[in-house]
Amino acid sequence: MTRKTRENGILFPISCLPGNYGIGTLGKHAFHFVDFLADVGAEIWQMLPLNVTSYGDSPYQSPSNNGLNYYFIDLDTLIQKGLLKKEEVEHVDFGSNERRINYGLLFQNRTDVLKKAFARFDKSDKKFLDFVKEGKYHDFAFFMTMKSLHGFAPWYEWKEEERIYSAELERKVIADHHELYLFYCWTQFEFLLEYKALKAYANGKGILLMGDMPLYLARDSVEAYKYPELFRFDEKHNPTIVAGCPPDYFNEDGQLWGNPIYNWEYMKKTGYQWWNKRIAGNLELFDILRIDHFRGIAAYYTIPYGSQNARKGEWITGPGIDLFEGKQHLPIIAEDLGFIDEPVKELLKKSGYPGMKVLEFAFDGREDNDHKPSMSKENFVCYTGTHDNEPLLSYLSNLDEKGLETFKKDVKKECEQFHVEYQDDSFKNLVRTVVKLSYASPCKLTIVPMSDVVPFGEEARLNTPSLLSDKNWSFRYLEKDFSDDVRNFLKESIKQYQR
Repeated sequence: MTRKTRENGILFPISCLPGNYGIGTLGKHAFHFVDFLADVGAEIWQMLPLNVTSYGDSPYQSPSNNGLNYYFIDLDTLIQKGLLKKEEVEHVDFGSNERRINYGLLFQNRTDVLKKAFARFDKSDKKFLDFVKEGKYHDFAFFMTMKSLHGFAPWYEWKEEERIYSAELERKVIADHHELYLFYCWTQFEFLLEYKALKAYANGKGILLMGDMPLYLARDSVEAYKYPELFRFDEKHNPTIVAGCPPDYFNEDGQLWGNPIYNWEYMKKTGYQWWNKRIAGNLELFDILRIDHFRGIAAYYTIPYGSQNARKGEWITGPGIDLFEGKQHLPIIAEDLGFIDEPVKELLKKSGYPGMKVLEFAFDGREDNDHKPSMSKENFVCYTGTHDNEPLLSYLSNLDEKGLETFKKDVKKECEQFHVEYQDDSFKNLVRTVVKLSYASPCKLTIVPMSDVVPFGEEARLNTPSLLSDKNWSFRYLEKDFSDDVRNFLKESIKQYQR
């Protein structure tokens, strides 16, 4: 999958990058981050999904499987292209807190700025005309046109004659609102121009880009609207069952995600054509692809539609290895976290994909905890934490006295085994000890979230699952966070543990 036996990378979403205009973009700060990775000796940049976000601002809940987040289009790049004037963007309100993305203001103001740029764009540009004709992002542009005309309400709340898709309706909407349709096509065209330049620059520096593919799609998506046969819907295109997680030690109600469930019988009859296209499309964008909620391929938890929580549900066997036949050679990483039983382990083994070990889960006093480096094997990716975890600094500060002592005792024992210098005189040094331990682990790849590299506390948490909050997906970094102290720590650790 990768170029040598021991590699390392950093988890850092595009949205978190520094810069003006309210959110991280594909502009100069993205290139600076590539330089930072190359400087410290990191080889992989793991991003979250690049999809357009919707209600809740999560990149895992998108109105389109392949629609790319036009908030990431760099406004300074558009100024350089002559599509915008500096004064048209410098006084636009994108929020006053440089550490937080204000998605409400982005929603109100970003699209208007992009439409000004599109108004100056040469729509007779041959490359653009060919792009529109190719139609790869046609469904996205059509659906966003429809949503725009409906005040961005979900499709299942539209008036009845438009709630059920028809080719005739699609043709009429595009003909009547062609400029709006072309605008959404252009957002994808411009995104890809900027992204491909970034990827070429990264690859030229020896940095691979790693993407993330959600297992499920949002109900309010073009796929659910236009291709209901892909899902377990009734005759009125309402879900019969939805996705979630059963109750556990952490949540007595379980997690009610609400995503529609795939019609796997239909998928199998079509030779998994839609899935094959989806995976191939992601691997055109990324050098490596992580599949989120991989266990849902082995078996998935279903909850009756209309339920208020996830207490009453049923496990149903998924497509398993059938979905990945002929794809075992692909550079895929399986997010095998959560309730992991024998069928999931068997699927991981048959696919050959690396699974994940998370050190935040490892040091609980259990000798057989398989997240420990001493229990890990080469064909895994070692993380200190994921986008759904607290930063380690926050996790440590929230442990009670007994939990903290257990954590320290376990870490110290692992450090002795892997010849890592143990330091616990401060939470920061304990975090850095764990980061070093991740580099020392036998796993062939180690990924550390930027929040554990700095390190930051609770304020830098990317996401708290099942909690709707403006603190989710909104933290941003500043240029000063990429300090000499951070650079030197990474350089020395990566070199010391031969990553």
